[in-house]
Amino acid sequence: MIGYGIARAGLLMTALCFPCGADAAQAAASPFVAMAGTWSGGGTLSTTDGGQERLRCRAAYNVTASGTELRLNLRCASASYNFDLAGDVEYRGGAISGSWSEATRNASGTISGRAVGDHIDAAARGDNFSANLSLTTRGSRQSISIRPQGTNVTGVSLALNRR
Repeated sequence: MIGYGIARAGLLMTALCFPCGADAAQAAASPFVAMAGTWSGGGTLSTTDGGQERLRCRAAYNVTASGTELRLNLRCASASYNFDLAGDVEYRGGAISGSWSEATRNASGTISGRAVGDHIDAAARGDNFSANLSLTTRGSRQSISIRPQGTNVTGVSLALNRR
């Protein structure tokens, strides 16, 4: 009788998890799952003339139940600079791709790159803007590095904490 109960419980668990299959494995492997939620913090913006400004930032990451799609919003401000970045990104087998827009400069484009574990490396490209991005999420901490090309901003380094 005990063996029958264990077997039945095992079958029930298998039946509940079977539909999850690839979606569950994909979500577990997706770096987006660890990013879900709201974050805040700050960092530094560096310019071509050697100047630096402190930034204050807030980020929101909405992740689909499958863990493979992410909608992001990152807003930062300093004494002289503001940026309001939004994007929709997909994760498929280690590759990320999607689109982005920046409201204060009326810029938009595509994003593509790779994700391995808790780390994402990507390139954002648009008509008047391009940048390399690096993002690492570990628990309740996130570090972001943005390296624009062709602007007076040479880099943005951020440290965010989950709220």
